[in-house]
Amino acid sequence: MKNVTLRADADLIEQARLIARSRRETLNAAFRRWLLQYTAQEGRSGREVNFLMKRLRHVEAGRHFTRDEMNER
Repeated sequence: MKNVTLRADADLIEQARLIARSRRETLNAAFRRWLLQYTAQEGRSGREVNFLMKRLRHVEAGRHFTRDEMNER
């Protein structure tokens, strides 16, 4: 495992410690759990976007729009 140093407001850290303690876990364990969830969300989103782009690869718009045309409302 790798150590990470984070900076946060002291009151926020204390609140997080109290929550972790009430769940009978350490703040480190809570952070590791959060980190797993955070990276899983990003990974899933990235895979979904890649899948969609592959599915739409065959679509041809016919012409390219200018920036002004794309921003018209």
